[in-house]
Amino acid sequence: MNQAGSGDGLNENNNPGLPEMTASLWILVVAAMAWFLAYHRARLWIWTAVAGLALAACSFLGAHSPAWLTGLWVLFVLFAAPLNIPALRRPLIGDHILRVFRKIMPAMSATEREALEAGTVWWEAELFGGKPRWEKLFTVPKPKLSPEEQAFLDGPVEELCRMLDDWEITHTHRDLPPVVWRFLKENGFFGMIIPKKYRGLEFSAQAHSAVVMKVASRSITVAVTVMVPNSLGPAELLLHYGTDEQKNHYLPRLARGVDVPCFALTSPEAGSDAGAMPDRGVVCRGEFRGKKDVLGIRLTWEKRYITLGPVATILGLAFRLFDPDRLLGDKEDIGITLALIPTDTPGVHIGTRHNPLNVPFQNGPNWGKDVFIPMDWAIGGQTYLGQGWRMLMDCLAAGRSISLPALSTGAGKLASRATGAYARIRKQFKLPIGRFEGIEEALARIAGYTYVMDAARTLTARAVDLGEKPSVASAIVKYHLTEHMRRVVNDAMDVQGGAGICLGPRNFMGRTYQALPISITVEGANILTRALIIYGQGAVRCHPYVLKEMQAVADADRTRASKTFDGAIFGHIGFTISNAARALWLGITDGRFVAAPLGGPARRYAQKLTRISSAFAFVSDVAMLSLGGALKRKEKISGRFADVLSFMYLASAVIKRFEDDGRPKEDIPLMRWAAEYCLHEAAKAIVVILKNFPNRFLGWFLGGMVFPTGRRYYVPSDAMGHAAAKLLLEPSATRDRLTAGIYVSRDSNDATGRLEAALPKVIAAEPLERKLQAFVDAHPLLTGDIEAQLEAAQKQGILNREEAEAVRTVHALRQEVIAVDDFPAKDF
Repeated sequence: MNQAGSGDGLNENNNPGLPEMTASLWILVVAAMAWFLAYHRARLWIWTAVAGLALAACSFLGAHSPAWLTGLWVLFVLFAAPLNIPALRRPLIGDHILRVFRKIMPAMSATEREALEAGTVWWEAELFGGKPRWEKLFTVPKPKLSPEEQAFLDGPVEELCRMLDDWEITHTHRDLPPVVWRFLKENGFFGMIIPKKYRGLEFSAQAHSAVVMKVASRSITVAVTVMVPNSLGPAELLLHYGTDEQKNHYLPRLARGVDVPCFALTSPEAGSDAGAMPDRGVVCRGEFRGKKDVLGIRLTWEKRYITLGPVATILGLAFRLFDPDRLLGDKEDIGITLALIPTDTPGVHIGTRHNPLNVPFQNGPNWGKDVFIPMDWAIGGQTYLGQGWRMLMDCLAAGRSISLPALSTGAGKLASRATGAYARIRKQFKLPIGRFEGIEEALARIAGYTYVMDAARTLTARAVDLGEKPSVASAIVKYHLTEHMRRVVNDAMDVQGGAGICLGPRNFMGRTYQALPISITVEGANILTRALIIYGQGAVRCHPYVLKEMQAVADADRTRASKTFDGAIFGHIGFTISNAARALWLGITDGRFVAAPLGGPARRYAQKLTRISSAFAFVSDVAMLSLGGALKRKEKISGRFADVLSFMYLASAVIKRFEDDGRPKEDIPLMRWAAEYCLHEAAKAIVVILKNFPNRFLGWFLGGMVFPTGRRYYVPSDAMGHAAAKLLLEPSATRDRLTAGIYVSRDSNDATGRLEAALPKVIAAEPLERKLQAFVDAHPLLTGDIEAQLEAAQKQGILNREEAEAVRTVHALRQEVIAVDDFPAKDF
């Protein structure tokens, strides 16, 4: 009876716990399915199908009351069709959201739009999207130079570096000696990017980068002189946009150095704000070289900071073109236009010289008033009138990837090799200074940062060789490699102490230190690069839907705008939901179950990087949604988002570099230090974003989603730093790989040559010096007199004659290395 009663009560739901348990179970099942679909970014129709199957299962199993099921089926039918049929969804939902977006989104100027749309996006878009496809990165071939390119580095570039005396260039001549100018021109240094059919070298971006890096390790002044003709300037613009006549005339002359180019963009009152450029051209008819009624442009401009300007024979000029008489069409304000003007043209004034912080590459102002030029001097002719800003941005996207990153890496490699040797040779408190933990900390940063810089340099140059114009990645490497160059050089100066601040032929870092602000400033000031380009352009170009939404908002064609916006906004919603699911799960697991197509010690870092990528994508989407157009003005927040994206890119470059090198066991300390550093910086930037989020509750909520178990990524440990620093203190294959590609002097009269000669001998003599030091400690009267020490040590049998001579030689070498320059009073 009790059994039957118990059974009847169970069937009639007399047990109050069972329905709740059943409902809870179904909620968990539904939540798990939703999470699975979101994590794997399932399409909307799959969501709909799964929801329908779940409802059918509920109905079949009788998991809920009929009233509940009826209500759920009604809701499903009401929403399933409109959400999955675009023809229904657009008028019911999409068009209403579009109208709201048109009200809240700020209007873009033409220059802003052209800058945003310039170039291409590449691996950085994978990182931005929250689900990087690592196979895309690892299928990129490792960097490699052709035999011809390697021969140029081993031949003319090596010879150039050998003939350079940077102290003479910067202090005595304040310019390149005539023999150096001639050597650069005769050996094609100004034509590296020009095709062979125009008598150029037609080098890859990788080779271009390698040449600049090697020259920069010898002389920043010469490196800048080589950089400019091969970076953003007349040659590159002609290659992409020039008419056949312009290419055939100018490119052979530029390749042979017959013409020296410069490009004049910056005006006194319009640096980064190209839209405010006051330099003007007016379409008109005039007389030119005896011909009357020539269609042309009358120009008035004033430019400054123009590298190679004082010695240029051909001037590239950016200006705003107007057509008040409508000689070309119905448009008066044609827009920013580019032209090539021989500097001997009447009315062109080439000023004297600026003095860029005692790094005296040729740099100066130029100007002109009412200078008439024929229309065919405009780059690309009439076809490209008004398209100058897009032309510049497209070329800058590639050019910015190469020159300054290469120069910065050259400085980092020089600091690594030379400062590491100096720290082993120089002694204080009877020990090499590199053995002290304070110095070791600086050396670890020098080594780690250099590894990061070289990895990012080669990866980005490789992208250019693959046909990319990586607008966002180029901004990342320009900003972060010049900033890390600043940190590396500052650390190197700290290690050298007083020797670092005394300029002269013996100072191997002084001029590089003086050049730091130059690299930070040119090709876009770093403050603006970080705040406006890396994330400002990155959020639009790297995001899979934002650019489409912006284009739809600006599109005057209502039908096309409706279709574009509908697909983008609903894709964006699904993208955000997916990133939320991924960020939470990867935060809980720290990415341990993420698939990564690599093994070895770098695999775990790839998984962690995927975790940071998902967190970044989710927080970024919520910030764009909640702040809207205001995010553009909140440069502190956008700058921190830029840091996250940048350090993800740098970390992935580190992983790729280690894999390309074949996972050498000896390089693991460098790879680990660099990867830990990048991950820490990326995670730290997200934390700072959330702590300063305008909506404090939203910031707290996002923190719980992306860091559910707290922060896990910290600065590299002391043990990692010790291992990385140690690599700089003695010759090894790892040290050679880290500093590969720079000029290594073998001249014992040269500052770096003395270090190279002294280091192995100092290391070999260290056991002998320790024996001698122990003897001197017991006989303090011998302190300070090396000859007396050696004589007494030989008499006591502490050292034999050969050993004493080895110590004497090392002592002399050390004295030469640590000596600093001094000059007669009349020279000051």
